[in-house]
Amino acid sequence: MRGKLLFLGGLAAGFVLGARAGREKYEELKATALKIKESPTVQEAAGVVQEQATRLYSEGKSKMTDRLANSRFAETDFGQRLLHTSDTPAIERDTLATTGAPSAGVGSNSTKSAATPGL
Repeated sequence: MRGKLLFLGGLAAGFVLGARAGREKYEELKATALKIKESPTVQEAAGVVQEQATRLYSEGKSKMTDRLANSRFAETDFGQRLLHTSDTPAIERDTLATTGAPSAGVGSNSTKSAATPGL
């Protein structure tokens, strides 16, 4: 299934980049791609993939933190800083460092408005 989707995506990209059919065909292809992207099936599949990626990231992070904590690396100053900052997500750490205020979450507009007041 994935191979078919990649093939169709390549075919569509090749058509758009190489076609001399004009703007109408481009707009038609663009509308079809948008319709596919917004379909419930594709959205559901994207949610499943996102959930699996988050789970794998969390598992890998906890395994690496455990391994680093039980190694000689943990005895160094850098290792201590790394292990203590691994409890806070990187995006939240960046927001705290630049604004001094915690963020409301990934993808929200609160981080942008907190970083640039008045916008």
